[in-house]
Amino acid sequence: MSATASKNKAGAVSARKQWWQHYLETLRYVFHVLFHPFDGFWDLVHEKRGSMAAAHTFVALFLITRVVKLMFTNFQFITVPLQYINIFEQCASLLVPFLILCVANWGMTTLFDGKGRFKDIYMAMAYALTPYVLIQLPLVLLSNIITYEEASFYLVLMNISVIWALFLVFVGLMQVHDYSPGKTLIFLFVTVLGALVIIFLILVFFSLLSDALGYFVSMYKEISFRLF
Repeated sequence: MSATASKNKAGAVSARKQWWQHYLETLRYVFHVLFHPFDGFWDLVHEKRGSMAAAHTFVALFLITRVVKLMFTNFQFITVPLQYINIFEQCASLLVPFLILCVANWGMTTLFDGKGRFKDIYMAMAYALTPYVLIQLPLVLLSNIITYEEASFYLVLMNISVIWALFLVFVGLMQVHDYSPGKTLIFLFVTVLGALVIIFLILVFFSLLSDALGYFVSMYKEISFRLF
């Protein structure tokens, strides 16, 4: 092996090591975001303390948590027939709205001096999902230990995970766009409306596409019937 090839290999190994170190640091940074959200989200985006790799990891964990919750939560706390659970549909039912909300927020805030890029919005919202994962996963195990009479404790923790995540979404978007709390609240409402419009347009598009395909298929069958 030549000296140049050896040097390139050593450089590649060093680069991978640095990437993993940075990835692990951005994963650990989520605990700072959880308990110090205002400066945590600011540094996450503006000081590059977060990473897209970590954000993808948190989104994946969010989807896995949802599937695990549906499949393994005690029947006393959730009634979902396992034979009807489609893992891909469950993941899509969460991932698609999540991405649409990111797109809607980016589109609306871009028109009104929002400083966040789509990447920043996605990263902030992905990090904000962490309380759901950290609380809901242990709750799956807890649901198989406690009795139905102790359900109030289970429900309180479940609600805390959702409220905490929503609070982090609010703070994260506020810091990403450098908005005031009032303006952030308004644009959260506008984001939901924008997401509904996007979903409506997607449904209309696929409906028209289905009608067009149906027309061409029926026309092909008619032509084939007349010719053959």
